[in-house]
Amino acid sequence: MSGLLGNLRIPHRKNTASMPAVKLNPTGDILLPMSQHIGAPATPVVKAGDSVKVGQKIAEANGPVSSPIYASVSGKVLKIEPYLRPNGQTVDAIRIAPDGEMTPAEEIVPPEIVDMESFLLAIRESGIVGLGGAGFPASVKLAAQKNGKIDTVILNGSECEPYITSDTRAMIDGAEWIYKGVLLLKQHLGIEKYIIGVEDNKPECIRKMKEVFASAEGVEVVTLPSKYPQGAEKVIIYNTTKRVVPEGKLPADVGVLVVNVSSVLTLAQYIETGMPLVSRVVTVDGDAIKNPQNVEVPIGTSAQELIAFCGGFVNEEDVGKVLYGGPMMGACLATLAEPVLKTTGAILAFTKKTSKMQEPTACIHCGRCVSACPLDLDPTTFSAALAYGDKEQRVQILQDAHIGLCMECGCCSYVCPAKRPLVQNNRLGKAEVRDYLAHQATLKK
Repeated sequence: MSGLLGNLRIPHRKNTASMPAVKLNPTGDILLPMSQHIGAPATPVVKAGDSVKVGQKIAEANGPVSSPIYASVSGKVLKIEPYLRPNGQTVDAIRIAPDGEMTPAEEIVPPEIVDMESFLLAIRESGIVGLGGAGFPASVKLAAQKNGKIDTVILNGSECEPYITSDTRAMIDGAEWIYKGVLLLKQHLGIEKYIIGVEDNKPECIRKMKEVFASAEGVEVVTLPSKYPQGAEKVIIYNTTKRVVPEGKLPADVGVLVVNVSSVLTLAQYIETGMPLVSRVVTVDGDAIKNPQNVEVPIGTSAQELIAFCGGFVNEEDVGKVLYGGPMMGACLATLAEPVLKTTGAILAFTKKTSKMQEPTACIHCGRCVSACPLDLDPTTFSAALAYGDKEQRVQILQDAHIGLCMECGCCSYVCPAKRPLVQNNRLGKAEVRDYLAHQATLKK
């Protein structure tokens, strides 16, 4: 493997890059699902009728890979209700009626940190997860350093999806907090080398990061070409360190941790103030939005209230699709009552013309999907495998073709002239392998 991974040029459309975030104090109900992270859902510790304040813990982390949930507004718990996640999983969610006061909880104090263990415990209590969209609990990721094999931390500031600029504003408006976050990681984890990866379409971010870290030892700001999917974990690791993360392995297995720049910013703020993760910056954009902007919004605020804060839709009758996240990897909202989650970097709304699905036609075997894949996978093989009648054979073909490496980045679907649902097929194939292996493990018990 040589050169750089990722070769897809896609429109940037960073329309809100010059817009600092403005604050929204919601008036409508707040809905906080217990699963806003990879791992076990959190367990509610409040009940209907309870009064809560900003930063008060309302759900405890449930298991080693989990994350607590905190009230993002002050008010009253209305009820605990089922919530259907975009992935089809149903979890509990806590509904809160805000009182408009945004009163902070009395127990908000900076955590006491004396060593690595207390630092990791503090990060677990912060509720911070991967704010770039992955949602992996930060404490679990950073705990990989306990084995002493991590030598490099990559701060991911690539933000390669079109439209989204929440991380851009973090690097511009919160550069000093990111600096403090790196110092904390150095002090408590003992890792000396840091790489800040930023795409070249963000010159102000590059300038700001170089300026803030000019005198910091062991910190390098790397300018990366703006080729999608530069921000994917395996891609940015290879493009900054030339290390390859094998299939089924984690970045820690090759001595690297990848942390989103907004996550590092939030970490520093929590350590200094004691206020856990209760809000985040969300980019609201798309050709259906009247006034695109970046908004600092309490987690749990509805998409409807957030969009209304941005002037609403240009034409409500002409809205075709609303997304969590970017157009390449985002998920459709089933309703505008859906809440902002910890992992919501953007809410994008598009007109019917822009978002109209094109009818797929037969595969012409042009090979563009293979050429576009940053990991040299063959989506046509995955699609063909799903047509086999024998499940064991299907799974074997999928595994032999390394479907587990697929990041679902959307490059294959983007370049397909036949408009085939390649990403969807890849997801089905991965689910097929997971279900089969889980069934086989059950039989062996």
